[in-house]
Amino acid sequence: MVGFWRVAVFAALFPCLAAAQDVTLTSRDGALAIAGTLQGYDGEFFRIDSAYGALTVDASGVICDGPACPDLTAPKAVIRLVGEADAGGALLPPLIAAFAKARGLVYAPPSAADAPAVLTDPATNKVLAEISFRAFAPEAARAEVKAGRAELMVASVTEPDMGAKPMALDALVPIVAPDNPLPGISTLDLAKVLAGEIKNWKDIGGPDMPLVLHGLTPDSDLARALSARLGRDSAATETHADLHSLAEAVAKDPWGIAVTGRAALGAARALPLSDSCGFPLLPNPLAVKAGDYPLTLPVYLLTPRRRLPLMAREFLDFLALPVAQAAIAKGGYIDRAPESQPMTADGLRLINAIQGAGEETTLADLKRLVDLMDGADRLSLTFRFEDGTSEIDATSAENLTDLARLIEAGVFRNKELVLAGFSDGSGAAKANLELSQQRADGILAALKAAAPSAPAGALPRVEAFGEALPLACDETAAGRRLNRRVELWLKPSFKPATP
Repeated sequence: MVGFWRVAVFAALFPCLAAAQDVTLTSRDGALAIAGTLQGYDGEFFRIDSAYGALTVDASGVICDGPACPDLTAPKAVIRLVGEADAGGALLPPLIAAFAKARGLVYAPPSAADAPAVLTDPATNKVLAEISFRAFAPEAARAEVKAGRAELMVASVTEPDMGAKPMALDALVPIVAPDNPLPGISTLDLAKVLAGEIKNWKDIGGPDMPLVLHGLTPDSDLARALSARLGRDSAATETHADLHSLAEAVAKDPWGIAVTGRAALGAARALPLSDSCGFPLLPNPLAVKAGDYPLTLPVYLLTPRRRLPLMAREFLDFLALPVAQAAIAKGGYIDRAPESQPMTADGLRLINAIQGAGEETTLADLKRLVDLMDGADRLSLTFRFEDGTSEIDATSAENLTDLARLIEAGVFRNKELVLAGFSDGSGAAKANLELSQQRADGILAALKAAAPSAPAGALPRVEAFGEALPLACDETAAGRRLNRRVELWLKPSFKPATP
């Protein structure tokens, strides 16, 4: 309220500047007032655009007068989302429908392309919310949110001056026509194709035919994400407006290639991807959630640095619930719910361990690893570190919070948890083993701090294996980063259950 009173004093001294506005907020003692254009009311706060900038004012301290003043007893929330067409169009309808059902409201889908979904109170038949989505290119969407014409932005790239709430995950995959004979492609060759350095299929093991690179327009989120990974713009010669058009064009072009989201393959064929050492990179849900797949593409809801309407805040909180995760999967994307898989179901990891074992990795090391893997499941919650440090990255910090919450809720009551530490293969094996131990110990210490009410017996034990189980090639920086990790394993517990 301090900001309100300061500007209100200014308005009282210069009343002519407050003319031609549609609301006037007056302090309850009548001493101060300010006029502006009402941008929103969430049942607690007014948000107005005045001659002095955007203001957020506590409704309990003022009286609203003017044609735009809302019904203070039961305000209708107007939530406008803008941004990436493909992700927004696929994810938001099932999410909004699930949100309405979770709140016991009646959901009416949009009646037209630009119309909002309507949420109604079944008891009173009163409209409580209108939630809309409009597709905009990133810069235009950002401008809408900044100007207060939208509350949330769907994007695959974060913005430095906006908050980011993870919503879903996707995986970038190379695609070709179904009859293209190429069996697979390495990440190194794919990077050269996208950069325009490879222009003929024979240079990557295909026939002697010119290669046609398809892509999205440069201002799209996917193009920006690819540019960030390549360090430069894609050299696509055939551009398309959206992912659906992209996949459709590549499926019809026998010598075309593109990169798209796993959720938007259409009739095209996903081209198997491997790293430069031949390690297969599989975009399955567990690998994407764990960060093992290097071309993971997150989908965010970006938020402005201002107070959002109450229902918009509740919608953001709803994204963490299981029903929201189920709606995300229904939309064709990968949800963020933890996922487990038996260690024996991933024989490629054992093959990698044996093939990638250096001279300093002994048979005893591999036997200890296999003995612990026997009967264990791997959970998708994985922890990785900033380059050259023992500090976990942003995704791992979220994983730590999720794991602490699950432990405190007793989800793993009949399981023994193991934090398994791994390193890359650069340097001496003994030093790598010690480093993997230190990083796993650091995760355990952080977990104890994040879950103070968890009993000691519910916390994981630590095992370190150094460079014994590589996920990717140590010859590249990206591969070394994937190999530096702490995994979470679950084993059956035969201890008596604690009441």
